Amino acid sequence: MSTPSITTEVRVPRSTGRPAPRAARRRRQRGAWARRAPLLPALLFMIVVTQLPFVGTLVISFMRWNALDPGNRGFAGIQNYKTEFTDPQLRSALTTTVVLTVSVVLVSLVLGLGLALLLDRKFLGRGIVRTLLITPFLVVPVASALLWKHALYNAEYGLINGSLNWVWKLFGSDNAPQTDWLSQSPKLAVEAALVWQWTPFMMLILLAGLQSRPTDVIEAARVDGAGNWQIFRYLTFPHLRRYLELAALLGTVYVVQNFDAVFTITSGGLGTANLPYTVYTTFYQAHDYGQASAEGVIVVALSIIVATFALRTVSSLFREETR
Repeated sequence: MSTPSITTEVRVPRSTGRPAPRAARRRRQRGAWARRAPLLPALLFMIVVTQLPFVGTLVISFMRWNALDPGNRGFAGIQNYKTEFTDPQLRSALTTTVVLTVSVVLVSLVLGLGLALLLDRKFLGRGIVRTLLITPFLVVPVASALLWKHALYNAEYGLINGSLNWVWKLFGSDNAPQTDWLSQSPKLAVEAALVWQWTPFMMLILLAGLQSRPTDVIEAARVDGAGNWQIFRYLTFPHLRRYLELAALLGTVYVVQNFDAVFTITSGGLGTANLPYTVYTTFYQAHDYGQASAEGVIVVALSIIVATFALRTVSSLFREETR
């Protein structure tokens, strides 16, 4: 009697040509690390140069550390920050920083918008005028402050008082007002120098926004009978809103950290000392390292807050451009 043979059929799965999910994920991860690996040295360098000093400053800001009293050193908690907001002199520096920043940014923004609208039109010599208007932004800040202090504000040989003498002599008078600008209007003197320096920066950003306008929409509006004011109000200004925000935020980040103009023009006197100058005097004159570190942390915190809004505005601009 023969026994039937039993055959077992083994099915081999067909190859689909696709890698397994885990292998594909690992391959993508290796590719991502291969692209990021060349950037690691630069990232480490940036961390060592920027983040570690800030961490050290943050730690010192919670310490009681004055070089003039070396025996009284230790942990102070938030006492340095309490002093920052309760000391009248420090509160005055904080108020001066806010007033100086807001006034300079707003005036620079308005003047930059006017100059951008002017340069957006075609006229003879526009390239030369554009180069001359950009020049103040290219001047070294200390040199710019020295120029305003000595060449313009000086009561004896400054250009402003000299121009007043010349105008008064045209009308037969030798009694022109000779104002000592640095002692009578110190804040205005610092603000004017900063406005002169930062107006070209605002102008460049707003000019880029004007040149990115859709020309077909503007031409259609003109065909429909819209005037220059109506085009500016309903087309140009809404288009420039993001650029105005970006210019204001970036200008605020830079002006809030300004030290050169205050130090060079007024030496922080007559109510012009802002937070960066106060950090300098607290550290190098009072030798209070803990208090100076707390002031520096506050400046950095304010800058980070404004920079966060600036980055959001930039990202929104990029999203609009890629649509």
